Amino acid sequence: MTLTPAPFFADLSEGPAGSRAFWVEAPDLLRLRIAHFPSQGARGTVLLFPGRTEYVEKYGRTAAVLAEAGYHTLAIDWRGQGLADRMLVDPRTGHVDVFEDYQRDVAAMKSMVKVLDLPQPMHLIAHSMGGCIGLRSLMDGLPVASAVFTGPMWGIRIANPVRPAAWAISRVSKSVGLGHLFAPGTGATSYVMANEFDDNTLTRDPEMWDYMRRQLLAHPDLELGGPSLHWLHEALAETRVLARRPAPNVPCICFCGTNERIVDVDRIRTRMAHWPGGRLEMVQDAEHEILMEIPQTRAHVLSEIVALFDSAGQTQALTA
Repeated sequence: MTLTPAPFFADLSEGPAGSRAFWVEAPDLLRLRIAHFPSQGARGTVLLFPGRTEYVEKYGRTAAVLAEAGYHTLAIDWRGQGLADRMLVDPRTGHVDVFEDYQRDVAAMKSMVKVLDLPQPMHLIAHSMGGCIGLRSLMDGLPVASAVFTGPMWGIRIANPVRPAAWAISRVSKSVGLGHLFAPGTGATSYVMANEFDDNTLTRDPEMWDYMRRQLLAHPDLELGGPSLHWLHEALAETRVLARRPAPNVPCICFCGTNERIVDVDRIRTRMAHWPGGRLEMVQDAEHEILMEIPQTRAHVLSEIVALFDSAGQTQALTA
């Protein structure tokens, strides 16, 4: 694998010193951007799977906490978002050809661990859409010692009377060549830029809201609008397939806000009730972006994450 330096906006990311990004080709030759947030420690490496619309700089503050705890972090701009190759003529549309294509991006991340000679064991943090990608990766044998999910997209929150229509519209659009159009109720502007802080569905912390807006105002090319109808169909199909498969035997904590309004909380409860060694923590009053929440929530969640990683790493070392 050839690593070529890629733009990285360190001042806006506020990650650990020495953070940098690289252009990396996925196996199907799409160009991705992967960031390395370094640590002076060598307790392991975190694979951070962002959600839909996100980009690597957004997780600088999270990576700084992990670095203090001794963990390196790799984060990725998935195909179709961030500075990775966009997939449609209108680059503001979130899109993927087939949802399993994201596993090609995961393969590129795994290769980066070897190329950069990052410490083992690996651990996973996966948010929202990244939680859907991460669940399939774990089911397919991603070699991590433990996993953390925040507001995972194991189902999309759609009112039951409307769900058949969502399936029908997304399926028909694909067959008649209109799958590139935005899903109903969405458009070209990202949620953070199109809405005010009051009653937003992401965070209760106005400072974190401003942090996200500052990044997009400074670099509009990071912005992504709503998903395509084709993406919606692929996401509905992928979450349905994964719901039928058993949970992987990997130590896991899933965090979900009690005010979650984006993903399907019932799917999360069902999954975690049958996860061997898994634990679901409902975070009181939290919105969708658990790692972008108010300071006390972030501190609690990150302390739990580090404790899980430390424990799983020690267990793996003893059994190796």
